[in-house]
Amino acid sequence: MVGTSTADDAAAYRIDDQRAIIQTVDFITPIVDDPYDYGRIAAANSISDVYAMGGRPLFALNIVCFPSKKLPLEVLGQILKGGCDKAREAGIEIVGGHSVDDDEPKYGLVVTGVVPADRVLTNAGAQPGDVLVLTKPLGSGILTTALKKGLLADTTRNKIVDVMATLNRAAAEALDGLDVHALTDITGFGLLGHLVEMLTGSQVGARLIATDVPVLEEVRPLVHKGVYPGGAQRNLDRFDQSVNWVDGMPEETKIVLADPQTSGGLLIAVARNDLDQLLNRLGSAEVPAAAVIGEITGAPPHAVQVDF
Repeated sequence: MVGTSTADDAAAYRIDDQRAIIQTVDFITPIVDDPYDYGRIAAANSISDVYAMGGRPLFALNIVCFPSKKLPLEVLGQILKGGCDKAREAGIEIVGGHSVDDDEPKYGLVVTGVVPADRVLTNAGAQPGDVLVLTKPLGSGILTTALKKGLLADTTRNKIVDVMATLNRAAAEALDGLDVHALTDITGFGLLGHLVEMLTGSQVGARLIATDVPVLEEVRPLVHKGVYPGGAQRNLDRFDQSVNWVDGMPEETKIVLADPQTSGGLLIAVARNDLDQLLNRLGSAEVPAAAVIGEITGAPPHAVQVDF
């Protein structure tokens, strides 16, 4: 049902008239120093792809690359414990996996999920008039870059770890029964990149209100000082031709919107009639954000108009 022809978050394979299997794989290098937190974040990041297809995870397998001659195995144990605990929070077990010796640690999951065959959500299907809702604030790429440079206070470090380690489970469950036309999660291409992918697949345009996009504290001052990942500039360069910026848009805002996220939130294109119900559900679920950030427009296709 969904394969490599689109830029979707996972594969979907129909197994009978009622059900489809969702399959995804994702792994990351360490973005925080604590191995347990790294494991939690990596697992949440991997499982998110199932939620981003409207599915429910069933089980997972570990993918491990580890420098066993450089780091003690206790570090690996903490990584795996973090992943295991986060998987159990999602209601699933990690039932196997594979490891190789490598110069740099890498960890993630292969996740198998299930979804009703008539409820597979993709990033292609957004319709003019849909409202765009985002469920986590931006800035994880910028803040983890600052963390590596020793520029973050402990409170900010703890906040960004909590946001990245938060499952998208509650946000995905809030969509049940609502008229959602397109769905994706925000990861390496940043909000701009994943929105452009949604527009390309849906053959529509969008209007994004930059001031309504939730952003974590300390992010904008750090960008102003030149502290941000190279991936943010690469994303901006890659997708800039699909974006129309209102006159006077600050460069710092452009970088934030292109910031690559790890375990970012869901980007939802929901019918306007169901918006209030969705926001009420997200509020009750206490997700990290429940922000209306723009709308889907009819034309021009593939283009994002970014206003204040």
